[in-house]
Amino acid sequence: MAEKFDYVIIGGGSAGSVLGNRLSEDKNNNVLILEAGRSDYSWDLLIQMPAALPFPAGKSLYDWKYESDPEPHMNGRRIKHARGKVLGGSSSINGMIYQRGNPKDYERWGSDEGMETWNFAHVLPYFKRLESALAADPNDPYRGHDGPVKLERGPAKNELFQAFFSAAEEAGYNRTEDVNGYRQEGFAPFDKHVYKGQRYSASRAYLDPIKSRPNLTIRTRAFVTNIDIKGNKAEGVTYKRNGKMHHVQAGEVILAGGAINTPQLLQLSGVGDADHLRSVGVEPKVDLPGVGENLQDHLEAYIQYSCPKPVSEQPNLNKAKMPFIGLQWLLGRKGPAATNHFEGGGFIRSNEDVEYPNLMYHFLPVAVRYDGQKADTKHGFQVHVGPMYSDARGSLKIRSNDPTEHPSMVYNYLSTEQDRREWIEAVRITREIMAQPAIAPYNSGEISPGPSVQTDEEILEWVKNDAETALHPSCTAKMGPESDPMAVVDPNTMKVHGLDNLRVADASAMPYVTNGNIHAPVLMLAEKAADLILEKEPLEPEYIDYYRHGVDPAEAGVVKN
Repeated sequence: MAEKFDYVIIGGGSAGSVLGNRLSEDKNNNVLILEAGRSDYSWDLLIQMPAALPFPAGKSLYDWKYESDPEPHMNGRRIKHARGKVLGGSSSINGMIYQRGNPKDYERWGSDEGMETWNFAHVLPYFKRLESALAADPNDPYRGHDGPVKLERGPAKNELFQAFFSAAEEAGYNRTEDVNGYRQEGFAPFDKHVYKGQRYSASRAYLDPIKSRPNLTIRTRAFVTNIDIKGNKAEGVTYKRNGKMHHVQAGEVILAGGAINTPQLLQLSGVGDADHLRSVGVEPKVDLPGVGENLQDHLEAYIQYSCPKPVSEQPNLNKAKMPFIGLQWLLGRKGPAATNHFEGGGFIRSNEDVEYPNLMYHFLPVAVRYDGQKADTKHGFQVHVGPMYSDARGSLKIRSNDPTEHPSMVYNYLSTEQDRREWIEAVRITREIMAQPAIAPYNSGEISPGPSVQTDEEILEWVKNDAETALHPSCTAKMGPESDPMAVVDPNTMKVHGLDNLRVADASAMPYVTNGNIHAPVLMLAEKAADLILEKEPLEPEYIDYYRHGVDPAEAGVVKN
């Protein structure tokens, strides 16, 4: 007979780790997590060592190795999309940056029909529930202080960070105390998923402390091939493990595989645009045309500089130094390997038409690409920049009924006038900051794109050829009311429209991408989803003021929507 669980969670990544913890808190709930990848072993240096973050991407042991179709507005380039294929999901291989997004992001969510309980006041308590913001004032009402996710900040002590922050001020931008607090807009050290010199992934925060619960089962290397749907009800799942097919019955099936895996599995199971499903040999069961649509992401580029002073981390990229750096980390979780190096940056508005920041900067005291390719300079630094809420939209579609075949993905980067305009603004503003006196002693010339790239056309051509994904795919099974023909998930229950016992609780359910790294919003969404799934009374909304450009704080009052 097939095993039966009250809750079967598909995906042991960021959202799945949260759900596994919260749903199994009640010992009467029997919970199963199915993760297609392997375990995030404590001895695995490529996962646990923060500075090793460039190495898992592109390796089949850690990464699904997705890529887009040829992007029509990027000279036909295929953009590689690393996604975590391991317990902890992408939180086990990402850059460990914690950004909530701007409060206005959630006001935007909450302004859509049926989405009122996803505005900032309603999501703030869930951010606070998940956080242990170690650098925040214990009395700070914007931050959480005793949640499972331990967050260190910065410290951004390298003098290059301070020169960058000062240059931004000289260019007319502000510093801020905490980009996840009252005011996001400005420059500051960043929170990071690093604790005592080690990666603090979602599985480490949510699963490691409770793996011994008798009502929680975690199966790795369990590749789900199909959701078993009869009529309008999900009854279980089929998965492959150790070369054998298995069936498991479920009181509830919860999709937590992320913005790529979740719509792929829905389509493979007959949930999606009926015409498309028939065309690839899948029998339609629920016609939901929004599955796989509304695909959003952040595109980013690295603007790199040579540094005349011996103050950067560039020499630590030399292979001869790596054994010593690794030994430092192994013996004391200290040294250059104990940080993600994304220790600071900022959020700004690139024009006066936008209400809140549309550009995010990550500053690194080293010049190196995400894949580990270092710039040809003895010392250097770089900023990562790109538009944060582009109006470009893409789509994801399965190519066949084979669950092992990667889906077709087109993001349509640079396809809109707004997107192209903001990219030009991003490069020009960065150059303006880097031309300020505060950073002049550290700047001996732009390496990439380089001084030959000057006109709008040249800037866009460089972006087409050089930009990469910031790895924030989202919104492919968006929340919204059933009256919205493109909505997939009910925002009050997380149930898939038209089906019983099937829910979605991951980045695919976001209606709009937030204006920063999306790991924190995914954790929040899963925390709130857990309460909705368990039919608990949601946490009370917290109506608290936040910074809004052009609004005098003395006159602002509390935002109540």
